Amino acid sequence: MLKSAMTNRRYFLPALAAGALRAKRGFAASDTVRVGCIGTGGRAQVLMRTFERLKGAQLAAVCDVWDANLERARQIAGPAAFATKDYRALLDRKDIDAVLIGAPDHQHVPLTVAACEAGKDVYVEKPLTHEPGEGELVTGAQKRSGRVVQVGLQQRSMPHIQKAYEMIRSGMLGKVHKVHLTWNRNHDRWERPRATIDPATVDWKAWLGKARAQPFDEYRFRQWRWFWDFGGGIFTDLMVHHIDIVQWILGLGNPASATSVGDNFATKGLWETPDTVQTLMRYPEHELQVYFEGTFVNARNAEMIEFMGTEGTLYLDRGRYELYPETRRATYGAQARKAPFEYSEWVLGSGPKGADFYENPNGELLHLSNWLECIRSRRTPAAPVEAGVLSAAAAHLANRALRTGQVAYW
Repeated sequence: MLKSAMTNRRYFLPALAAGALRAKRGFAASDTVRVGCIGTGGRAQVLMRTFERLKGAQLAAVCDVWDANLERARQIAGPAAFATKDYRALLDRKDIDAVLIGAPDHQHVPLTVAACEAGKDVYVEKPLTHEPGEGELVTGAQKRSGRVVQVGLQQRSMPHIQKAYEMIRSGMLGKVHKVHLTWNRNHDRWERPRATIDPATVDWKAWLGKARAQPFDEYRFRQWRWFWDFGGGIFTDLMVHHIDIVQWILGLGNPASATSVGDNFATKGLWETPDTVQTLMRYPEHELQVYFEGTFVNARNAEMIEFMGTEGTLYLDRGRYELYPETRRATYGAQARKAPFEYSEWVLGSGPKGADFYENPNGELLHLSNWLECIRSRRTPAAPVEAGVLSAAAAHLANRALRTGQVAYW
């Protein structure tokens, strides 16, 4: 199914011409942007429900290869929405302006390329790429078509993280030599549940797409993130959010090297990807080390970013920042140095530190709003294709080091 998305050009030139015209004029403020969703599982359903709060946008079409997901999506979108199990039927519709892609990782690039070629603007979940070689493919498709493509790295649209960008760029932290990233959880149930899906309700071949042929497996179908054919484990699912913020704020390119370890402490025989990982990435041109730890067996520190500079440390999670001054104790007769600034914080979200999501800020609403604004203005969105490729590439490098047991070099 997805092979045809990469090679079939029956509508490419007409759609590209129409897209170029739309790209020049944009959307008027009074125009309604009609959006179709391809891949309507759990994460996509969260995004789809956000459309109730978006002005000037309508969820007009839904597509999923599983009957149950498609029915849930129809309930969210409303009875007037077009529904199909074939994404090509959705892309062929001239009344659809843009698409939201919530399919598994291995489908992101093929579907994004197909949508760009069909003249649709795109919001695609992270990680943008499933394999390093896909970066050039998706970047080229976006440039040729001129479509607005927003990658679902929604932390870029959160106001406290934008403020962090300004503070660090101003030099407040001094020279940042180290960044510590965590995404730790603690799950207490590890088992393969009883199968409940009738395989006849799933277009399994279409769901596999470019992945290797294999029999239907309900657990892999539901938990695809933890199998190499479809996802990339903790590095591509979770770390990718944080490394994107680090590379964005500090103006980094690809890491020069990565050293990784991983183990299946709780998921041996259940997951292919490890449930506990660590990686150390080096950016020698920037005199920087970035360390990430992630696990599903202990929630200490939960999810956070700590920029550690010579003048201070900035803690970030999805609901706050905390700015700590760096002080030096007196040694060898020298006087202790006064703190360069006072402690400050900005707390937007209520609840414990390091939660995966907060009601405030609503990252999904902010990021989708930015996408829609850019569809109208034809400006570059907060998380463009290049950012999606770069953040995913760092995760792929970490995974290469993990899987080879060797230092991986860019």
